Amino acid sequence: MMRPGCGERAVDSWRAVSLAELAGVVRGHAGEVPPGRPCIVAVDGRSGGGKSTLARRLAGVVPGSAVVHVDDVAWNAPMFGWAELLAGGVLEPLRRGEAVSYRPPAWEAHRRSGSIVVPADRSMVIVEGVGAGRRELTDLIDCLIWVQSDFAEAERRGLARDLASGVNGDIDATIAFWHTWMAAENPFLQADRPWTRADLITAGSSPHVQAPNTVLIAAGSA
Repeated sequence: MMRPGCGERAVDSWRAVSLAELAGVVRGHAGEVPPGRPCIVAVDGRSGGGKSTLARRLAGVVPGSAVVHVDDVAWNAPMFGWAELLAGGVLEPLRRGEAVSYRPPAWEAHRRSGSIVVPADRSMVIVEGVGAGRRELTDLIDCLIWVQSDFAEAERRGLARDLASGVNGDIDATIAFWHTWMAAENPFLQADRPWTRADLITAGSSPHVQAPNTVLIAAGSA
């Protein structure tokens, strides 16, 4: 039994679709996208819930697609205080059919090299991360996917990932950072409730055994 986080209603029934079918469902929800710009898909969900994995798998079956990670836009920015950066630096140029080469302010301040790059000829751009589908960005997104996950399993996976990368220090520092982060993420999601606006809900932590190269989506999704 999947037990999602506070405020979410657990999906009652799932159905398995192939990755190609998932891409078709996403495009169906996105509707007609004007020529000259990509279909913009937000993949939102809780930390450790499977967003990055879903974005990568979806991009793998959509020729000419690209993935943008919210973590890059939000790097060293105030927690969840980056909506204008994602909108102005990435989403608005994409909707104008322009290429993106964006260096958020913190990248300049901390001398991080490189930039967030998306060529102008992409067919689909998948923006993944906690808050990718936040309310302020609704008009800039064509399709919002909410990745529902078991709350405890997401925490277990998130901590294991962070420990393996060493990005937040040793085990004590990693656990402390996780709890600091969740103290911001949980109230943000409870206030924003992106799952209520989602065009499509997928399972990030599978409640059933599934075949390879398939994804579980909420039953009843087109």
